[in-house]
Amino acid sequence: MTGSIGITIGDVTGIGSEVTLKALADEARETDTRYLLIGDESLLRRLNDQLGLGLALQPYQAARAGDRFLIHNPLGRTLPPGLAHGAAMSAEAALAWLADGAERCLRGDLDALVTAPVNKEAILRTGKPFVGQTEFLSELAGTDRTAMMLLGQDDRGRWLRVALATTHIPLKAVADQLSRARIELTIELAARACHDLGLLRARVGVCGLNPHAGEGGQLGTEEQTIIAPAVQAVRQRGLDAVGPLAADTLFYNAYRGDYDAVVAMYHDQGLAPLKMIGFETGVNWTLGLPFIRTSPDHGTAYDIAGQGKASASSMRAAIRLAGKLARARAS
Repeated sequence: MTGSIGITIGDVTGIGSEVTLKALADEARETDTRYLLIGDESLLRRLNDQLGLGLALQPYQAARAGDRFLIHNPLGRTLPPGLAHGAAMSAEAALAWLADGAERCLRGDLDALVTAPVNKEAILRTGKPFVGQTEFLSELAGTDRTAMMLLGQDDRGRWLRVALATTHIPLKAVADQLSRARIELTIELAARACHDLGLLRARVGVCGLNPHAGEGGQLGTEEQTIIAPAVQAVRQRGLDAVGPLAADTLFYNAYRGDYDAVVAMYHDQGLAPLKMIGFETGVNWTLGLPFIRTSPDHGTAYDIAGQGKASASSMRAAIRLAGKLARARAS
């Protein structure tokens, strides 16, 4: 099935199914894109009725030319209702759905994949090794040349775009995990992302690791030994990269438009400012995969799951970004 976006519904004991259906109800009025929901059909139909969304959900196997919202469950079985938050069955199903979506993208059956949240702790409790969806998809695709980019805008349309040199690791391990090659790759992927987004330039600001970007070596030497050489190397290859710069100043300058993207050295260095300005609109985009993958920038939110009050803003932004990137790639 071509010309379609796949959506994996994630952990069904969280808010993924709810925000997916709410976002699609909004998209139904604005685009004619075809969507394949990969998940539990009975749950999605039940939730569609409970929320009063009126989406015309159809089984994938019986799809007709005009059907836009299709459902496929590769498990071949229905999950029981009323599962506890983080139940093993829901965690295992979420991984199976994620794998199915990735495989369809790799075969060219889907133009993009949007992934609803899973719960890392729940998956680890099943005994399966798991770092995150980004790493899971990278392994399935047979590549380690990927990076996580988070994008968000404020209510005045001002953007932050942040690529991460390291992701889900303890803070004390960041310095040991940084390498010149890894930083160079992240800068290159961030610059390519700017072009894919159709931006007029691709100016990338690169954070230092330490306060004040190391203060000339007084607060750490990683800026001098790893980050600055990486920036210099990509500049020699023609990329417009600047750094290492003190992160507190760099994010202010990027927010006012001096830079098109920022490369942060670790997870919270990049995500704290991004969520400050775009908590409701944040999108996770995996750069470097052989297919387009986006996801909402939030978790399973067990505390509000099943209450019908989860905001679909981030999922809607993830779906729209996936569609934009797919159309650009096809043109």
